[in-house]
Amino acid sequence: MGEAPETFLRGQLQQRRTRLESALGQFGQAGQLVQLLQEVDSALQRMDQGTYGLCEKCHESVEADRLMADPLVRFCIDHLTTEQQRALEQDLELASRIQASLLPKRHLAQDGWELHYHYEPLGPVSGDYVDVLTSGDDGGDLFFLLGDVVGKGVAASMLMAHIHATFRTLINLHRRVDQLVEQANRLFSESTLASFFATLVCGKAGRSGEIELCNAGHCSPLLVRGAKVETIEPTGLPIGLFSNSQYSARRILLGKGETLFLFTDGLTEARTHASEEYGESRLAELLAARHNLPPQALAEACLEDVKVFLAGAPRTDDLTVMVLRHQA
Repeated sequence: MGEAPETFLRGQLQQRRTRLESALGQFGQAGQLVQLLQEVDSALQRMDQGTYGLCEKCHESVEADRLMADPLVRFCIDHLTTEQQRALEQDLELASRIQASLLPKRHLAQDGWELHYHYEPLGPVSGDYVDVLTSGDDGGDLFFLLGDVVGKGVAASMLMAHIHATFRTLINLHRRVDQLVEQANRLFSESTLASFFATLVCGKAGRSGEIELCNAGHCSPLLVRGAKVETIEPTGLPIGLFSNSQYSARRILLGKGETLFLFTDGLTEARTHASEEYGESRLAELLAARHNLPPQALAEACLEDVKVFLAGAPRTDDLTVMVLRHQA
């Protein structure tokens, strides 16, 4: 385990110890509280001995995302008891349902815009981030966000939920997307381990077809103007790398029937058994050939093309696509 995650987990354990001691002083020597305090002390002792994060059965590394979710974990998944495995499955199922509840409606038609997205986790939970919402003022601007947290599994999904809450809180405080991303980056950097970061695109669509787009190190969105496909390059670093990062926004105007296509790298980096990558060129060719399709049909055509390309090879990452079309 790296130094930064262990430092973070040590801080978490010490905070738990302080709270447990306070609870014991208030409620007395309750058996469950005493047991929890003993488990925390044992974890801190393992850190001092250099054995923290190693399975007590096989002495191999415990899954990092499980440690981030529960710093008291002592065994890898392969050496959990049947009862412990069942409890873990129930926790993952609950986490999956909670994450699903954070997602917006998959299809939206508003003020001359039509939007559809497809969200497909690799496992029970995902590190991909997607949200669609309208500002609370009279402008009626449509905000759309799509991103990818570094890593996979439970830890990535927890950070995804953190980003979701951050943007939901800030969305009505900033009219400009570059200011919105700068503030979110500052909050994310100050409350997250230095080893974690996220790429994302934050956009704002106005009624007349204008889009204001800030790309924090994410896959370049594709602008589909008929059979012509243009790449829109990033305008800043991923969030979480540096708290004082500055961001800029690009403004584009979409005509009637023109489309903005966003995606995570689970799409373009999908690989066949022979390690051939799907790639952005093949994606652009498909979008050019199918540009007349409405958003949902275009997303489905893309996913079907990836499936055909993989020819049975398994996916290795979360996959999300978002299609935004100007209809007015």
